[in-house]
Amino acid sequence: MLLQALHTTTYSYSESVSFCHTQVHLKPCNSHNQRLIEHQLIVEPEPSAIATHYDFFRNEVSVLSIDEPHTTLRITAKNLLENSDSEGIHPALTPPWEHVREAVREYRTDEAFAAFQFTLDSPRVAIKQSFADYARPSFTAGRPFLQGALELNQRIFADFKYDQTATTVTTAVEQAFRTRHGVCQDFAHVMIACLRSLGLPARYVSGYLRTSDSLVGASASHAWIAIYCPGFGWIDLDPTNNLIPTTDHVTIGWGRDYSDLPPVKGVALGGGEQTVAVEVYVTPHFIEPKDESDE
Repeated sequence: MLLQALHTTTYSYSESVSFCHTQVHLKPCNSHNQRLIEHQLIVEPEPSAIATHYDFFRNEVSVLSIDEPHTTLRITAKNLLENSDSEGIHPALTPPWEHVREAVREYRTDEAFAAFQFTLDSPRVAIKQSFADYARPSFTAGRPFLQGALELNQRIFADFKYDQTATTVTTAVEQAFRTRHGVCQDFAHVMIACLRSLGLPARYVSGYLRTSDSLVGASASHAWIAIYCPGFGWIDLDPTNNLIPTTDHVTIGWGRDYSDLPPVKGVALGGGEQTVAVEVYVTPHFIEPKDESDE
């Protein structure tokens, strides 16, 4: 499936900004089921300097500096991608969750060693007994890892209410867990906290959803999680929509939690009060058939 992804972030200031320095994670990655065909980053006003680099997790980061006075900053990312379905995994064939917990601590493979870091505390996700207690009913003794993770995914979907007014990007995972309200970022952080509190590897995934009335969180940046399972690699799960992501999801990148790859963040000199508006559209891209009469 070909998808067009358009993401626009607009900052409006009550006073002029004389200088700003902004970092963006807006370029989709290439993966086993996603191929980036085109990427265009448009910034208004035009940056005086722009540089790109890869962060620790191999996500591409663009850093922008603007020294032209302005009261509006608009950052737009245009992407064309090709997504394909991944081969389905039968949950019962995955190893027991206890084996996964031990495998990432034995360092027998580079992949398992790399996954171990996603069992630890991170800036926005703390390991706590309350998270372990919530997750435990889904992980009975000897249960296949993916079976337990899918049940936890479903329970968070059922127990938590998607509410755009309940939290902000700075809301602690403990608050979202206590109130059972939040957005996709909160759902992801809660599920990651639950899994890590059992010693299981889980990472935060940032991206988009295909624009659709049937998918929750499709009007802005989206977030979900991925679990590491030896023999199967990383498996994505979306607790906000209670599903395994397929071609409807566009992946920007991944990290320990939101703090590793916010779509846009920066500092500005001046500006007064500011408002932020975000628009995301992900739609199928159709190639017009060639008119053979022109040949």
